[in-house]
Amino acid sequence: MRVRRIGAVLMAAAALATSLAACSGDDKFVIGVKFDQPGLGLKQTDGSVKGFDVDVAKYIAKELGYTDDQIEFKETVSANREPFIQQGQVDIVVATYSITDARKEVISFAGPYLITGQDILTRAGDTAIANVDSLATKKVCGAQGSSSPARLVEKFGEPWKGQYLTEQQGYGACLPLLDQSQVDAISTDATILAGFAAQQPGKFRLVGQPFSEEKYGIGLKKDDKETRDKINNAIDKMFKDGSWKKYVDANFGEFGQFFASPPALERY
Repeated sequence: MRVRRIGAVLMAAAALATSLAACSGDDKFVIGVKFDQPGLGLKQTDGSVKGFDVDVAKYIAKELGYTDDQIEFKETVSANREPFIQQGQVDIVVATYSITDARKEVISFAGPYLITGQDILTRAGDTAIANVDSLATKKVCGAQGSSSPARLVEKFGEPWKGQYLTEQQGYGACLPLLDQSQVDAISTDATILAGFAAQQPGKFRLVGQPFSEEKYGIGLKKDDKETRDKINNAIDKMFKDGSWKKYVDANFGEFGQFFASPPALERY
């Protein structure tokens, strides 16, 4: 009898320890975000990560029942988003992740939570650039390896590339070139342009004439319909309770006007 009582006590203690571990935050919810994009996902000197994608991710995690100390952010770049999801290294990805048919072959998406498109950033006082056609005779800066410069080359041709296009390691390196009038414009996703430009209020102008469409979604494991539905419900709530607009204004500053309304959810 004594042995049975000891066994029961040990089992109860183990159950209590498990419960306490869960409450203490050991049950982590890992979210893949970018660490190098101002306004969207940027790692701070104190180790925290800030930006619109981060705010959206936190809101969703809390709606799924996770506390602040259970949320963990993992740096995720464009090339490893699908592998991270498939391998279980992250629970979800919120990282300027465009919904495409090719990606839906291997992972699932909730959302979209934002729609953007390739746009143009100029100096605040330059009103000569009105749309993409205005770039035909303008010096433009883009990032190496990005699809955005390629879209312009496709439109204007290889001779234009040699004469007018400058490519840098990243869009952050394009900003001083624009500021110093070494180029006339930078072109990529409006959200990326807004994030960089918002760091220097009043210096730059977002043209606001996108010539592509990118639907940012939440990436998760393929065919996890239950979680996808929960995330979509969280996004819908975020749209309706004003949180989405608050996050836009907080992260994009004067450029928040270009993301005035939330998109329609695609509950496929």
